Amino acid sequence: MTEQKRLFDQLLRLSTEQRNPASMDIDARSIDEILQIISSEDKRVALAVEAELPHIGKAVELVVRAFKNGGRLLYAGAGTSGRLGVLDAAECPPTFGTPHGMILGMIAGGEKAMFKAQEGAEDKEENGARDVDEQTVNEKDVVCGIAASLRTPYVVGAVKRAKRLGAKTLYVTTNPRSRLYSLEFTELASVIDVAICPEVGPEVIMGSTRMKSGTAQKLVLNMITTTAMVRLGKVYENMMIDLQMTNLKLKERAKRVVMTITGVEYDEAADYLAQAGGHVKTALVMIKAHVNREEAQRRLEQADGFVRAAIEGKEYRAL
Repeated sequence: MTEQKRLFDQLLRLSTEQRNPASMDIDARSIDEILQIISSEDKRVALAVEAELPHIGKAVELVVRAFKNGGRLLYAGAGTSGRLGVLDAAECPPTFGTPHGMILGMIAGGEKAMFKAQEGAEDKEENGARDVDEQTVNEKDVVCGIAASLRTPYVVGAVKRAKRLGAKTLYVTTNPRSRLYSLEFTELASVIDVAICPEVGPEVIMGSTRMKSGTAQKLVLNMITTTAMVRLGKVYENMMIDLQMTNLKLKERAKRVVMTITGVEYDEAADYLAQAGGHVKTALVMIKAHVNREEAQRRLEQADGFVRAAIEGKEYRAL
């Protein structure tokens, strides 16, 4: 059997490559009917992700542990999957104040693939392995492969290489868990610590995994990083408190956060932020605990950066 025929047969077995009975005549439908079909199928996504929450929770535990030990989270994907990983990584620094490099996105074909498809870049496992090597992945890190089709060689190569280097590995696919743990994918399954497999079913347009699969992947990545950031003390109540005041919008958002949480007025919030050196957490503890900057910083250090515990003058204890 030729390699091409082997791939053809493999694709036939993947749920992401099947035809969707609900959209068989979509080409003959009106605009309103097309939108209703897409919307009805999209409703399945959240439930599919919800069914994977126990596995997402295990992934978060690995990521939090890595961050606390000086490690990183690195995504590896191709096409839509790769772009979603890069997007999630890029959004964490302005949202949660994470240092650049703590969360990284690797995409088959490199940066140019973000804006223009680099056909063929995903077809070799060695490309994924090479990118992992270039990022000097080690045992402190977590590498998360993202592949709707499950089989993407670039992603498989990245995860295999990461495992050999001692990193923890995650895998996000929208094909069934039973497929991942079948004989066909034994080698891949053996190098994955946590698999997340929301079963979204066939796409409205056959094989167009930028649709339901992409939506599911976006939800999963958001959950992993957002939950990890909450567990690292970067949220107080339900507000971002580690945002960096790097532009005018974020400076005003920081004032609003301080005002909302503490009840002070605009000018007072600005004054406290100035006293705190622009550090929102410090300003919050100063106001809520009625202490100066030095004491606020001491409390934050004692509380491992958790504002609620710092205000109460306690050490943080994980739940």
